[in-house]
Amino acid sequence: MFNTPPRIYEVHTWPWLGRLSKRYGRAVTLGNVPEEALDEELEGFDTVWLMGVWERSPAAVEIALNTPALLAEFCKALPDLTPADVAGSPYAVKRYAAAPELGGAGGLAAFRRRLAGRGVKLVLDYVPNHTARDHSWTLDCPEMYIGGSAADQQASPGGYFKAGGLVLAHGKDPYFPAWTDTAQINAFSAAARKKAVLTLLELAKMCDGVRCDMAMLLEDEVFSRTWGEKAGPRPARPFWEEVIAGVRARSRGFMFIAEVYWDMENALLERGFNYCYDKRLYDRLVRADTAGIKLHLGAAPDFQRKLLRFIENHDEPRAAAVLAEGPLRSAAVTAFTLPGACLVYDGQREGNKIKLPVQLARKPEEPRNAELFAFYGRLLAVCGRLKRPGFFWSLAGTAPAGPGNNSFTRLMAWRWSDGEGEFLCVVNHSPEAAQGHIRPEGAAFGAGAWDFKDLLNGGEYRYKGADLEKFGLYVELRPWQSHIFEVKKRG
Repeated sequence: MFNTPPRIYEVHTWPWLGRLSKRYGRAVTLGNVPEEALDEELEGFDTVWLMGVWERSPAAVEIALNTPALLAEFCKALPDLTPADVAGSPYAVKRYAAAPELGGAGGLAAFRRRLAGRGVKLVLDYVPNHTARDHSWTLDCPEMYIGGSAADQQASPGGYFKAGGLVLAHGKDPYFPAWTDTAQINAFSAAARKKAVLTLLELAKMCDGVRCDMAMLLEDEVFSRTWGEKAGPRPARPFWEEVIAGVRARSRGFMFIAEVYWDMENALLERGFNYCYDKRLYDRLVRADTAGIKLHLGAAPDFQRKLLRFIENHDEPRAAAVLAEGPLRSAAVTAFTLPGACLVYDGQREGNKIKLPVQLARKPEEPRNAELFAFYGRLLAVCGRLKRPGFFWSLAGTAPAGPGNNSFTRLMAWRWSDGEGEFLCVVNHSPEAAQGHIRPEGAAFGAGAWDFKDLLNGGEYRYKGADLEKFGLYVELRPWQSHIFEVKKRG
């Protein structure tokens, strides 16, 4: 179903529809988004991730409104906060049904049909590790949760709660306090695995793929370390291997994206995920660690093709808040022209700087950076040309421009080619100028002249094939400057 790596637009659904409602002076839901809004929002993307469409938990809303640390975070992002602005965490799912406030099941289905008419796929959230503490499963199927005792609750009141007379554990990450608006699913429970497969098969009727929240928490080693004997014995098959196989048996083309950290990408790809977060690249881009990025890009091409690249998402700080515009642009060029999928978050193209907590249903007004928006438009269009079927990616070598000039080590370069079409990306993701020669592996220039057209910045250059063969392509880049060349032989 997904023939090329997706270019994903992550929409923070509740605030997005609120902005559209204000803009058009009427209630806008998923069922009646204006065509011109879709034209503007979806340009350059082939996949939309609607983040936060599921029914929210009233208990999660109450907890958020009574947690001082969360309220301080809310007010920092939205100084004129009102209780109505707090919708609750989208990752404390009350029910896997589209929230009525967003248009319900009918609105979601209509939105998906309209996306399909544009050739755009739909991705939704799946939260495998936990549910809302007031989800009906806690009463109807408590055996699929991690249980506890009165003594557990007394010893750790923030770690356990009562549901229908039973004590259940709150969801957690082993390195942080429990999420008190959630209930922890037992990944080793046969009932939980069966429920996961059935739930995902229902979601496959509503969308083309899922982004799986904190997917690595369900890995055997992590889950055992987190819950110990409370989880019971390990099943014969790892959680994701069993669940993904169960879904794919009936929905072959369904896409799985893993949110994953702790260098566990390979493990989850082996379980059957199509794509995994590339948090390592993100961290090195933010630090401008060119050497580290080059080391990372030396991994096997098949691994590279299964990574999801980003410089911003709803969990990370706003890119425009942590990076000046120069490094922001070179980071984006790097992330989006590498093999694999790429992700742009709601407000990223506009240069938004305020990180909105996921519990909020309203977003503060911020001015649009028109030049940055246009830059992203060009970059996404180029990305679509590079990652066409049949095009292959390879790293390009770099060499010094002259004796004693080591600035070439700041340059990163790679080639996209199908044997006829040819593209060359060169990036200086550093605060100092760089000069060097680029040698694209496998490129044969021979005699004649070659045109290099910069699709990002508009410049055009001409070189003799003999010089390219002998020396490579000479480049001189200012700090944070990039080139994306379309390379064509004259005549």
